[in-house]
Amino acid sequence: MFCLCVFLQLAALERQIFDFLGFQWAPILGNFLQIIVVILGLFGTIQFRPRYIVVYTVWTALWVTWNVFIICFYLEVGGLSKETDLMTFNISMHRSWWREHGPGCIRRVVRPSSPGILEDYSYVSVTGCIIDFQYLEVIHSAIQILLSLIGFVYACYVISIFMEEEDSFDFIGGLDTYSYRQPPQEHVELMPVKPVGKVL
Repeated sequence: MFCLCVFLQLAALERQIFDFLGFQWAPILGNFLQIIVVILGLFGTIQFRPRYIVVYTVWTALWVTWNVFIICFYLEVGGLSKETDLMTFNISMHRSWWREHGPGCIRRVVRPSSPGILEDYSYVSVTGCIIDFQYLEVIHSAIQILLSLIGFVYACYVISIFMEEEDSFDFIGGLDTYSYRQPPQEHVELMPVKPVGKVL
């Protein structure tokens, strides 16, 4: 579980960095929650706390759903458009960092020459990308889904092990001389006790 949590953390941190560079606030919030819950799940595994692992399992289902939504968003499935400001909560016009900085992309900034346009406003043209930015975002989400599904299966396995260990221990009668396989004797033979002391 430790190695899996390390991979999950590294993948979430890598994604968090690039989402910060693109000012994409919705994925930043999701990545932050993913990092916290993975730490919680690791703590639950080390400290034998099944409730923490259950929280991790529920969050993993939500995380997979979120990543499926991101894939649909960037592939424009079901009327979604990658050109909207949905990922930035409509706060800014920023887009994915990979749009202008993907592998092989050549970014050109063109300042407008018209006198009516502000001088700090510029056009950005991107050409020569080996992989379009939306496919890079889809690959990131697909990796998150794969790692999360492995984590989900492993968390369910760990929860089942913890539950079996709790069921195998008899909390109420654990220190008694009989076990659950041998019922206690209903009738106990009483024997007279000889007094100890001087005989008159």
